[in-house]
Amino acid sequence: MSIETVIVLIFCLGYTAIALEHKININKTASALFTAVLCWTVFAMADPPERVLTSATYNEFVEHMTGGSMDGLFRGFVMSELSHHLATISEILFFLLGAMTIVELIDAHHGFRTITDRIRTRDPRKLLWIICWITFFLSAILDNLTTTIVMVSLIRKLIPNHHLRLFFAGMIVIAANAGGAWTPIGDVTTTMLWIGGQITTVNIMKTLFIPSMVCMLAPLLYLSFTLKVGTIPTSTSTLASHTSAGDGKRILFLGIAALISVPVFKTYTHLPPYMGMLGGLAVLWIVSEFMHPDLDESEKKKYTVAGALTRIDVPSVLFFLGILLAVGALESMQILNHFASFLSKTIGDNRIIITLIGFLSAIVDNVPLVAASMGMYSMEVYPTDHMIWEYLAYCAGTGGSILIIGSAAGVAAMGMEKIDFIWYLKKISFIAVIGYLAGAATYLLLQPLIGH
Repeated sequence: MSIETVIVLIFCLGYTAIALEHKININKTASALFTAVLCWTVFAMADPPERVLTSATYNEFVEHMTGGSMDGLFRGFVMSELSHHLATISEILFFLLGAMTIVELIDAHHGFRTITDRIRTRDPRKLLWIICWITFFLSAILDNLTTTIVMVSLIRKLIPNHHLRLFFAGMIVIAANAGGAWTPIGDVTTTMLWIGGQITTVNIMKTLFIPSMVCMLAPLLYLSFTLKVGTIPTSTSTLASHTSAGDGKRILFLGIAALISVPVFKTYTHLPPYMGMLGGLAVLWIVSEFMHPDLDESEKKKYTVAGALTRIDVPSVLFFLGILLAVGALESMQILNHFASFLSKTIGDNRIIITLIGFLSAIVDNVPLVAASMGMYSMEVYPTDHMIWEYLAYCAGTGGSILIIGSAAGVAAMGMEKIDFIWYLKKISFIAVIGYLAGAATYLLLQPLIGH
C-alpha cells in the first residue's frame, strides 16, 4: 500500500469520525486535531513519495538548499511545507478570533436587541420576509453562524408554535448561508478565499450579491405561498428586559464599523485582513475599558474584551486548525493536484465540478472542501477573481443549506430548535436545492456580463 493511500485512508477515517461526532461521542475537534497530527507524522516518517520528489514545489525547495542527503532534504521539505501551511492557517484563525470576540462583546451589551426589538408584525408571511432579509444582510456583515444564533433566539420569543418555528429556522439557515457567501467576512470559506488572495472584496460582492439573493428568494417565495395564512398568537414569553452595564447601541455600531472596516483596511494598506480585524478589536477593547467606571473589576470584566475572550468558541477555532492542517498534508503530497487532474480528465467542465462540490458540502464540512479546492487549482492557471473562485465561494457557501448538518449555521439551528434531520430533509432540503440551483444558474448567466 502506497504512502499516499495510507494518508488518504487516515484522512477519510478522521473525516468519518467528524461526521459521526454524536454517534461515537468524540468531539469533532479532537478527531480533526488527531487526524492532522497523524497525517503529517506519516508524511514525515515515510519514504519520500515519487510524486512529491518530482513536483515543482519540491524542486523549488531543493534549489534553495545546499548539500545534504535526499532523506535530509525531504525532511526539510516537510518542515518547510508544514510551516508554510501553519502561517497561512494562522491568518484565518486570528481573523476568526477577532471577529468572534467582537460579536461576543456586542452580545454581552445586548447590542443586537437594537435590531430585534423593532419587529412588531404578527403576520407569518410578512414576518418570514422580515426575518429572512434581516438574516441575509446581517450575515453578510457579521457571519452566518452568529446571525443564525441571534435570529433563532429571536423567533423563539416571537413564535410560540414550534412547528411553524421550524420552517422559520430552516429559512434562517438558507438566508444566513446565502448572505454570508457574497462578502469576504460573511462565511469562513469566503474568508479563506479572500485571505488566500483568490478573490477581492469589491468583485466578490458585485458578482455574488444577485445570485445569493436569488438563492434566498426562491425558497422564500415558495414558503410564502405554502405557509398557512393567519395571525401568530402573542407568545407567553416576551423578550426579556436585561439590565446592561453599558450602551448596547454604541457597542453594536462600533462593532459593525470595526468588521466593515476590515476590507477597507486591506484595500488601502495591503496588509493581511487579520491585522485590520485585530486593530478593530483593539479599539473596542479600549472603548469598553472606559465605559463602566462605576463597576468593580470582577463585574466590569463581563463587559470588556477580556471577558468576551473567555466566552468565544475555542473548540471551533481548533477544529479549523486541525482540519486545515490535515488538508495541507494532502496538498503537500500532491494528492489534491492529482485529484484535480482526474476530475478535469473525467468531467472536464469546471462549472460542473464546482457545482458538485457545492452538493458535497451538504454532506461534509465546506471548510476542508474549499481548502482542498484551493490546493487543487493553481492561481497561476486561475488568477485572482477568476470565475472558478467566485463560483466556488457561492457553491461552497450556499450548498451546505441542503442538509441540516451541511453548515455551521444548520448545526447551530439544529441544536437550538432540536430540528430532526429527517424533518429537515423532507420539508426544507427540496426548497434549499431549488434556491441553490437558481442562484447557480443566475451566476452562470450573469458572469459573462459582470465578471472578468
